[in-house]
Amino acid sequence: MTTNAGAGAGGGQVPAARRALAVLRLLAESAGPLPASAIAGRLGLPRSSTYHLLTAMAEDGFVSYVPEDRRWGLGVAAFEIGSAYLRHGPLERLARPLLRRLVDRTGDVAQLGVLHGAEVLYLLKEQPARVQAPLVTDVGVRLPAQLTASGLSMLAHLPAAQVRALFPGPLVDRTGRGPASLRELRRVLAADARRGWSAEDGQVTEGFASIAACSFDHTGHPTAAITVTFRRETRPDDTWPDLAAEVRRTAADLTTRLGGRSP
Repeated sequence: MTTNAGAGAGGGQVPAARRALAVLRLLAESAGPLPASAIAGRLGLPRSSTYHLLTAMAEDGFVSYVPEDRRWGLGVAAFEIGSAYLRHGPLERLARPLLRRLVDRTGDVAQLGVLHGAEVLYLLKEQPARVQAPLVTDVGVRLPAQLTASGLSMLAHLPAAQVRALFPGPLVDRTGRGPASLRELRRVLAADARRGWSAEDGQVTEGFASIAACSFDHTGHPTAAITVTFRRETRPDDTWPDLAAEVRRTAADLTTRLGGRSP
């Protein structure tokens, strides 16, 4: 991607805004964080201007600096804007009938979630006629992504540097379960990426477990996650792969509806 990011109408604000948007688009299209020199070169910007621009964008949370790699990636504010688009866009309309069919096939609660920085934001919830107990993961609720099956399924397909930028400090927990460190989280994510689905067992609510799979956009970036949640006692461990296959099929259907592709 090469563009004259400074071209535009008169006045200093418009070219600056276009440069910031060009940086966001470049980072969104990249496989992971980039050095400032690469950003400057690919956008045709002076290096000094690029550093000033990145610093200003970082102050507002639109980009984040990974000091170990000396690279820049998307920040939490960029995730928030992406999540806001999804909330106002066609995602829920496309996913709702798929969730209903998943509930009919499994008899479990089905949900749709998206990443919101280092949290999962739940957008949709479909449930069978008889629900045994209320869940904390209701529509509009945010939970730490590393504790939820939906969050893990999306984090598993993000670049390692991006995951590190999202979790710079200690990892929180709700029930004393779940990854306790970034290193442990990375191990979980690597295993989940290999098998194609994620699970949590009592990490959000004691006695409940969830299985999730990720849907992708046209660039192969994780867009949303489909999750089913059930009472732990109702499903032995050896039945989880079959349930996961149902969830994965639903997530793949949503990817198709979104015009996406698996990475």
